[in-house]
Amino acid sequence: METPKENELCFPQLLNTSCRKPERPYSGVVLIYILLSFISLLTVTLNLLVIISISHFKQLHTPTNLLLLSLAVSDFSVGLLMPVQILFIDGCWFFGDLMCTLYYILDFIITSTSVGTMVLISVDRYVAICYPLHYSTKITVRGVTICSCLCWICSVPFNSLIMKDNLKQPGRYNSCSGECVIVINNIAGVADLILTFIGPVTVIIVLYMRVFVVAVSQAHAMRSHIAAVTLQRSENVLVKKSELKAARTLGVIVVVFLTCLCPYYCSSLVGQNTLFGITSVPLETWLFYFNSCLNPVIYAFCYPWFQKSVKLIVTFKILQPDSCEAKIL
Repeated sequence: METPKENELCFPQLLNTSCRKPERPYSGVVLIYILLSFISLLTVTLNLLVIISISHFKQLHTPTNLLLLSLAVSDFSVGLLMPVQILFIDGCWFFGDLMCTLYYILDFIITSTSVGTMVLISVDRYVAICYPLHYSTKITVRGVTICSCLCWICSVPFNSLIMKDNLKQPGRYNSCSGECVIVINNIAGVADLILTFIGPVTVIIVLYMRVFVVAVSQAHAMRSHIAAVTLQRSENVLVKKSELKAARTLGVIVVVFLTCLCPYYCSSLVGQNTLFGITSVPLETWLFYFNSCLNPVIYAFCYPWFQKSVKLIVTFKILQPDSCEAKIL
């Protein structure tokens, strides 16, 4: 029979080097397990529905929807990673130092890709609202596909470079067995902060401010029954209502994303080095993860095509011949 002291250790057989489990009320831990498990399951399920919908139905193969597909893939990946955090709420990591480092690299890759996709979404809406005549030629399915793939591909070497010290010697910053801690040095932390947060957020805010100004002008023109509004010096165009609605919906997604992202990055830099520990996940990290669950919920309320496609999926009509040709829009 184990002694109480041994029960408090991650590895009872390593009395001198094992980490101690944090003291938490049993009822509180169970409640957290249930809540986070539900969020994880909901995140995976909803984003999988988005992925299937956009991938299957040909009508949804538009540049904007392909960006939403890329975002859904990253959100789906977050949902798959959340159980790792949930399993180790008790404060112990059992998968070894290398897996700890690889887990964080994957987490950083997904985060960087989400931020990059948000920038692409902002560019898409900027061109659609401010330069509607050139949208079909500047923003194409092929171009968006290439940009989305580059966003994923480039984030791999970038985040691997940031984590190179941890990759060279996994577990070098662990103070005891059963801990999963990584440290990003000052230079890498500043580079990550600028390239993954400050730069992209600045671009997103500037572009959407421009979109907001033009959208307000367009809405005023529609209410006043004016046939055209000046968008450029020599072009007078009235933006389609569908584009304005898409801009509003995607604007909500961007605002929610920034609201969840800002606390995550603002709290990540502590002192000279940035330290992350899987066994002590802060609230702002869970807030950022929760954003991956919110995005498809926004689609459900704002996009009729998502509601229609979900009905076809859950009723298995998607398995019928030529179901990809169904009218969703």
